[in-house]
Amino acid sequence: MKSQQTTQTMKPATAAKKLGVYLPATPAEFQEGVVSRAELNELQANPPQWLQELRSSGPHPRPVVAARLGISIAGLARGGVTEALTTEQIEALRQDKPEWLEKERATQAEVRKEAVRIKEKKADREGS
Repeated sequence: MKSQQTTQTMKPATAAKKLGVYLPATPAEFQEGVVSRAELNELQANPPQWLQELRSSGPHPRPVVAARLGISIAGLARGGVTEALTTEQIEALRQDKPEWLEKERATQAEVRKEAVRIKEKKADREGS
């Protein structure tokens, strides 16, 4: 009996998410096809020009925008940012330092501090 080899494939949206790119900005053939695990690995190992360009200039998906601004995705929404942004737009926000961005950065810093405190407390309890 022959074993059937199955190739795992994913939807373009899933592949774009794993690659950290904004799906509508990818080439049509990427958006309209399916991506195998091998193809994804190849894209990650040897990104073509379009992927390199998207990663450096954007437009970037919201998780990437949030990370580059040092805030949460919810913070982006509270700040009124609902669209993908280019690297240039992200840099402009960093330079302009709008009040909402400064507030969200402070909130994110508090969240990180609290996460460290909880982790340390848990480690102390486990060590006792």
